[in-house]
Amino acid sequence: MFNAAALLSFSLLAVAYGQQVGTNQAEVHPSLTWQVCAAGGSCTTQQATIVIDANWRWLHSTSGFTNCYTGNAWDTTLCPDPVTCAKNCAVEGASYASTYGITTSGNALTMKFVTKSANTNIGSRVYLMASDNTNYQMFKLKNHEFTFDVDVSNLPCGLNGALYFSNMKADGGLSTEPNNKAGAKYGTGYCDAQCPHDIKFIKGEANTIGWAPSSNDSNAGRGKYGTCCSEMDIWEANSISTAYTPHSCTTNGPYRCEGTECGDGSERYSGVCDKDGCDFNSYRMGDKNFYGPGKVVDTAKKMTVVTQFITADGTDNGTLKEIRRVYVQDGKVIANSKVNMPGMQAWDSVSDAYCAEQKTTFGDNNHYATVGGMGPMDTAFAGGVVLVMSIWDDHEANLLWLDSNMPADGDPSKPGVARGSCPTTSGVPSELEAASPNSSVTYSNIKFGPIGSTYTGTVTSSSSSRPVSTSSSTRASSSSTRASSSSSTRSSSSSRTSSTSSSVSGGAAHWAQCGGIGWNGATSCVSPYTCTKLNDWFYQCL
Repeated sequence: MFNAAALLSFSLLAVAYGQQVGTNQAEVHPSLTWQVCAAGGSCTTQQATIVIDANWRWLHSTSGFTNCYTGNAWDTTLCPDPVTCAKNCAVEGASYASTYGITTSGNALTMKFVTKSANTNIGSRVYLMASDNTNYQMFKLKNHEFTFDVDVSNLPCGLNGALYFSNMKADGGLSTEPNNKAGAKYGTGYCDAQCPHDIKFIKGEANTIGWAPSSNDSNAGRGKYGTCCSEMDIWEANSISTAYTPHSCTTNGPYRCEGTECGDGSERYSGVCDKDGCDFNSYRMGDKNFYGPGKVVDTAKKMTVVTQFITADGTDNGTLKEIRRVYVQDGKVIANSKVNMPGMQAWDSVSDAYCAEQKTTFGDNNHYATVGGMGPMDTAFAGGVVLVMSIWDDHEANLLWLDSNMPADGDPSKPGVARGSCPTTSGVPSELEAASPNSSVTYSNIKFGPIGSTYTGTVTSSSSSRPVSTSSSTRASSSSTRASSSSSTRSSSSSRTSSTSSSVSGGAAHWAQCGGIGWNGATSCVSPYTCTKLNDWFYQCL
């Protein structure tokens, strides 16, 4: 996600979100391959592309080269009202590498922080396209896992390499918005749970009403309307901290908000979306030695990030009940860290119960529950969501909410305040842009498939600060076994050894495997857990 104010930092001349299509430069999407995996671990490569968000593109008159938007101001002749503006203005094709610092190679995408050409561009946001190259690739996440490799070693305090899913429309609104002639091919239709007001076109109309042109105005670069939708932050991270966070909204799909429903300022907890979300940040949850340079998950090196979306009945149509995280690095599977916080259980995943306990312990407003908890996310996942990849700095809060103390003057000994080891003076955008312009993030090796199909590795401990409990170690063991038991490169005896170790007297432990094709271990679970079918290859104690 991007904070609403963060987009003010993108200083490329005439950056805007237009709806007509220009003819000065052909739009050529950079290629990016990814893989779809089947139960058992066989994966098929998909030939795809990426597209940059229309908010970054040159916006000019359809009849010439006059900028429709410059700095923080609209051209009032071309844009006297929202509909006329949409008809008068066109977005151009993009020069991805030279203008935006975006390059691809095979299955890898690299996004640079600051790029200087004729003008200076700061940050960017791209979407994965479907094979038809005109629609976004849609992901139905329930009962599946999403895996990718990432290198955050070149992301200092204050920068966010964010990979997430947005409840956008596959065509970017092309078929339902009469004034939108550009569609997904030109990166239209963005929305997220922050209900951003800086999106230049919403629902095919220019967001010119109430737009503040003065750089001295606190609302500069913001229109009257925001664009809201549920958002699943798979990965918000730099080399110091990371979090994964569901943000639910009471609305389904892109929604143009106005007034209180946008949840701005003092009305934050009255809006249609949960802006705080329910985060799992290992540092914030009490394990300060889990993620970072030289730590259990070593951010000095590339890592594999696996996120699993568990349903109540283990089917694609079941109700979403839990979001689970696993890492793989140097061939070792690393289970997520456990909560080490007074007043909380040793959770290692996100669920409604975890969120309720976290909000109570931290004294936070539980707007997550108010908007429906996992419910709206379940609806969004069932319909399909769009993959977003980005790099950005934070003009609103200097990213302290991810990698430092939030609030900055808060007591770091108070539960929930400390989110990372960055100083509270870090993350100032002007300083970052001057001192770390060559910062970058690389996303690669994207895979998607049934639970347990996208990764392999040897199971290792999840925590450096204390012994791992049975549930944590068996959870990692069962994940590794899911991949190995069906792989032609591993022997059945190896998978039996790994799986059987997760059993305890009276049945398999919580999270352990308890059935599936080729399974020879325990087929019952210790009380109160039930052996639940997730797919033909894997049954699990849930």
